Amino acid sequence: MRPVKFAISYNTPLYGTDPDRLVAFAQHAERCGFEGLYLPDHIALHPGATVGAIELDPTLAFVDPLDTLSFVAASTSRLLLGTGVLLLPYRHPVVLAKRLATIDQLSRGRMRLLTVGLGALPAEAAAVGVDYRSRGRRADEAIQALRALWSGGGDGVEFHGEFFDFAELTSYPKPYGTPQLPIHVGGSSRAAARRAGLHGDGWFPSGMLAPLERDRQWKLVRDTAIEAGRDPAAFDYTRWGSIDMPPERVEGLASQGVTRIVVGATASEPARQFDEMSELAERFALAVSPGRAGAGPGRA
Repeated sequence: MRPVKFAISYNTPLYGTDPDRLVAFAQHAERCGFEGLYLPDHIALHPGATVGAIELDPTLAFVDPLDTLSFVAASTSRLLLGTGVLLLPYRHPVVLAKRLATIDQLSRGRMRLLTVGLGALPAEAAAVGVDYRSRGRRADEAIQALRALWSGGGDGVEFHGEFFDFAELTSYPKPYGTPQLPIHVGGSSRAAARRAGLHGDGWFPSGMLAPLERDRQWKLVRDTAIEAGRDPAAFDYTRWGSIDMPPERVEGLASQGVTRIVVGATASEPARQFDEMSELAERFALAVSPGRAGAGPGRA
């Protein structure tokens, strides 16, 4: 059983876009020993937009996650950079391959928690010129195109698909010290689970899934990987958790194969958020060095 790692999500729609607050949050997460920091993604909203039964305030400030992770990388030294989830069908893989590899190079190999998904707002797809019904196929192609571009040499690579087509194309820089960046697949459908098994390096299901259906989908991830000749034991399995979760709950998730838990602060005030992070770090002995998890603004 692989050890469970902890990452934390920074929810800009709730916490705001103040750069000093973001940097302080990320630096404290790093001091506490969190593995990485995740950011959500929406390119555009509109009045009446809903995800499931939840209506989204159209004024919510969803920052561009990749630009923001670059900013975080410049203010930290160990924290891995993650998306939960990046809306892959709405971005061209040729441009995205360059952006992701650049962040990975400049951060010395920390763009390693990339999780991609499809999006659930038809109007958002339409706004960027994407047929909502095609987004699953586009995502599958985009993953393959990204990997082709990262692995290609000076002679160039070619890719001929339904949505993306190029020949003798080179993309530099490459990811830092590795031929490929890991790509995790997020989502709450069986199609997402199959996509993870076929194309992903990990799976990050939605927190809205019922436990029985989540278990079925995790089995589908592994079965699909085996059928495709891939090793499911090498997959990361990421789950949402609560920042106050007890050790018994973590042990239960680990027994299900979970390798990473992503939590979010429940408090709105930065000082209390720091306390919540420190308390989790102490509960699970995450701190990089003794005594550092409690450090923060206004603390010795």
